[in-house]
Amino acid sequence: MEILLLIIYSGIVWLIFFKFKLLPWNTVSQVIVITIPVVAITMLILLLNIYAPSSHDVRVMNYTVEIVPTVTGQVIEVPVEPNQHVKKGDVLFKIDPEPFELKIKNLEARIPMLEAKVISARAYDRELESQLATANSRIKVIQSQLDLAIKRLEQNKVLAESGAGSKFDYEQAQTNLANFQAQIAVAEAEKSQVLQKMSATSSDGELSEIAQARADLEQAKAQVAQAEWDLSQTTFYAPADGRVINLQLRPGAMAVQFPIKPVMSFVEDEQWVTALFHQNELRLVEDGNEAEIALKTYPNRIIKCEVDHIVWANAQGQLTASGMIPDTQQTEFHEGRFAVRLIISEEDQDLFLASGAVGQGAIYTEHGRIIHLVRKVILRVGTKMDWLVLKLH
Repeated sequence: MEILLLIIYSGIVWLIFFKFKLLPWNTVSQVIVITIPVVAITMLILLLNIYAPSSHDVRVMNYTVEIVPTVTGQVIEVPVEPNQHVKKGDVLFKIDPEPFELKIKNLEARIPMLEAKVISARAYDRELESQLATANSRIKVIQSQLDLAIKRLEQNKVLAESGAGSKFDYEQAQTNLANFQAQIAVAEAEKSQVLQKMSATSSDGELSEIAQARADLEQAKAQVAQAEWDLSQTTFYAPADGRVINLQLRPGAMAVQFPIKPVMSFVEDEQWVTALFHQNELRLVEDGNEAEIALKTYPNRIIKCEVDHIVWANAQGQLTASGMIPDTQQTEFHEGRFAVRLIISEEDQDLFLASGAVGQGAIYTEHGRIIHLVRKVILRVGTKMDWLVLKLH
């Protein structure tokens, strides 16, 4: 653009001083003629980079998802082709579900047995309560018999000492008393055993046998639920609209649940178009400013855009957290650029932008509109140069 302006200026000078000789060509006029373009072009460049900053580092980036299976198994079907566009929810590949189905059947077969175990534990709890009630009743009966035996022993003792009763009856009363004392001791021991069994309870007061049976049942149900979820993961669906790039997965391969070993890479349709600028070029740039880009994949085409936002951060502004004290000694320093995210205009929304495409672009601020035309001409001349493929091999 600068060369074109110089050519036009040279033509005007030739017409004025040589063709029509409207002014004399002397030392003063020569100094003026040389000074004007130098000053004008210098001012134009300085103002142009502020009012309409340009970038020669425009990039198209897509979100890429590394597809890692959540279960391990043999791949039986891959219904997609490389670079084929798929919709969200379309099947990407399938793993053999038979081992997972068999696991579910084995786990489900345990459920009835564990449910019966819970019922049995509850019946055992009721049986202990019944044994405790029986023991209490038995102790009560024996205690009344024991009280009567004590009374009979005292009566027979008085009769025997006075000669009104026989010594045999007294001895028989002693034997009966000892028998009832032994019986009540046995009944108390049986009650103590029942109470000891009933004392084995969980934190919520439930009998330990019931709590254990219930826990086993809940664990088995959780294992079934986990196995059913694993079965659902044997079919992997597209996480978004996009394409599978560099597809090498084939039926018969083993898909392994390993984070650093993805089976394919999925490139989503959602894109970021960014332009990188030096830090002092963005002083007048605002959200919503008009912008244009020219990608090398589309020579001689200008793509209309709009500034979405400026990413006011880069790697130089990050202090890595560690146990080391930051090194503040002077080292070689390179100014980090800031990225500006651009939104493609509606008229170019249907244009396919390859992930990784690069090019150039410019932003037109709300200031200095009169010189925006210069930047637009420069951008259009630059994109025409993309037609040239300068290599000999």
